[in-house]
Amino acid sequence: MTSISSPLSPDNKKIATDCLQGALIDLIDLSLEGKQAHWNVIGRHFRPLHLQLDDIVDFARESSDLVAERAVALGANPDGRPGTVARDSHVTRVDSGYIEDGKVVAIFTDVLESIIRRMRERIDATETADPVTQDLFIGITRDLEKHHWMMQAQR
Repeated sequence: MTSISSPLSPDNKKIATDCLQGALIDLIDLSLEGKQAHWNVIGRHFRPLHLQLDDIVDFARESSDLVAERAVALGANPDGRPGTVARDSHVTRVDSGYIEDGKVVAIFTDVLESIIRRMRERIDATETADPVTQDLFIGITRDLEKHHWMMQAQR
């Protein structure tokens, strides 16, 4: 076997797999930036934020695997290499060094909001092209919105 075939038309496959690749980049970078903040958060709310960031990272890692496997099921090759993530990510970078807890809350509220906005665009784009991929995006977005709410509530 040299490739995986897809039941989608070539045009619909391209729409779905382009959306999946974008989501993969967002989720991988969310997990990386989340760990950076997890290791470096300081302040009165260190402990709950430290644990909350781990929850976000775990979610992002699990979701990125689902997204990548969906891409492969459609006959695409997901690209989660560090260079690709660095080049294509739209996720805000976390500063190096210690980060005050209030700044972590502000950064991750904004990061999650921007990822949610892009995920909702992907939901719209895949509505007709591939409802199965759309369903995956809906579930991921639901959980992103929960994390956003919980982070935003700490402002």
